[in-house]
Amino acid sequence: RHGAVKNEDTFKTSPFHLDLWFYFTLQNWVLDFGRPIAMIILPLEWFPLNKPSAGDYFHMAYNVITPFLLLKLIERSPKTLPRSMIYVSIIMFVMGASIHLVGDSVNHRLIFSGYQHHLSVRENPIIKNLKPETLIDSFELLYYYDEYLGHSMWYIPFFLILFIYFTGCFTPVDEESRMPVAALLLMGPSSLYYWYLVTEGQIFILYIFTFFAMMALVMHQKRKGLVLDSNGLFLFYSFIITLVLIAVWVVWLWNDKILRKKYPGVIYIPEPWAFYTLHMNNLHAAKESL
Repeated sequence: RHGAVKNEDTFKTSPFHLDLWFYFTLQNWVLDFGRPIAMIILPLEWFPLNKPSAGDYFHMAYNVITPFLLLKLIERSPKTLPRSMIYVSIIMFVMGASIHLVGDSVNHRLIFSGYQHHLSVRENPIIKNLKPETLIDSFELLYYYDEYLGHSMWYIPFFLILFIYFTGCFTPVDEESRMPVAALLLMGPSSLYYWYLVTEGQIFILYIFTFFAMMALVMHQKRKGLVLDSNGLFLFYSFIITLVLIAVWVVWLWNDKILRKKYPGVIYIPEPWAFYTLHMNNLHAAKESL
């Protein structure tokens, strides 16, 4: 029966998945973090504004490779996990990432026309003067699909799958609860990517609830005499470092009045690309004018 834990795999352990975690880290940095960078640095004549950019092709590759890696990760779990939930989550993940592909493609291409990510849609100079004014509603709808619906359908299944996998990362053998050197080396890049994912995706609530659920599960399993294996430790410690990086990011930009205006809520976590268009973009323009 799908979702049931087999008796024979209750105490199986799994070695550290160096290949899968390395592929995850590499493709996350190249295909997700690197896609807007590729769009900006590559010559505009190669990818006209009315055609998909290099970043869009990166995003398409991400939408195919990431679900495959998630499925391979689940397959390597020492325990039988709820397959129906995993399959539905993968489907939702692909749908959300694809919705995000379209919205993000247009929003990032607007940068070349003067769009500023640190401002809301209606406050952007290139948007607020559109005629008829109903066009502004269309851009706000695009922003909703990109930043809200797309992110929700993308990140909720992603973190759910990681948590489901995490539930199978426990062992009664203390010797298995050690991370190899390769895991320690991958932890930094992995944590830094999760920082980018949480801040740029504006999904701190989802992240922190997932982290709290992981902490609660660790304490619950500890009472049973079970400890995290190397893969569970890698994921758990990566989330801890991510929380530290988010805290440093927030403290650094705490007194930024412009970003404060865009993120007025109780939870103040600015997006890296909003910071870029506000500060780094101006720096580049100043250098070019010299």
